[in-house]
Amino acid sequence: SIGAYKLAMMIKVSEELLNDSVFDLPSYIAREFARRIGAAEEEAFFTGNGTGRPLGILADTGGAETGVTAASATAITMDLYYSLRAPYRRNAVFIMNDSTIKAIRKLKNGNGDYLWQPSLTAGQPDMLLNRPIYTSSYMPAIAATNKVILFGDLGYYWVADREGRSFKRLNELYAANGQVGFQSSERVDGKLVLAEAAKVLAMKSA
Repeated sequence: SIGAYKLAMMIKVSEELLNDSVFDLPSYIAREFARRIGAAEEEAFFTGNGTGRPLGILADTGGAETGVTAASATAITMDLYYSLRAPYRRNAVFIMNDSTIKAIRKLKNGNGDYLWQPSLTAGQPDMLLNRPIYTSSYMPAIAATNKVILFGDLGYYWVADREGRSFKRLNELYAANGQVGFQSSERVDGKLVLAEAAKVLAMKSA
């Protein structure tokens, strides 16, 4: 079951500022709304609890399964790779916080080779164990009990856009105050439809 949750934001701008602006202020506001809505979506798709917002992929119930629990609150292991069944590994990606990437880049295999493989092509992601690796500020940092690395086929995390993102200019609503309103909204939901398609590395409790 995929629902729809409304995400909206609004700003009021004085008529004087609009008239005196030396650049296209409405276009700037539209771009800023898009950036902020995108950030809010990303946060919800990772950490949402399904109440008034999408169910995030890190949710304790309905989110990705714990593939591996680390040996300590700070130790990183790549056993997570093999906790995901082979059919899902073919299209799987790693996602983690920037601080976790700093730790990952120091890991080596038994031959002394780094597991991290930097991208040699512009626009292409770095690789870890031959799978793409991405970052998100909404992935938790390394600390006790945190889910610090996500590895899975994100094709099984479904995002439902119920209507396109709208951008409205409200000329009359605040006219008595000499202001113009700008509003942006969308209706969206997200949910992991197959729990076994994504796994997380959970750190051990302290």
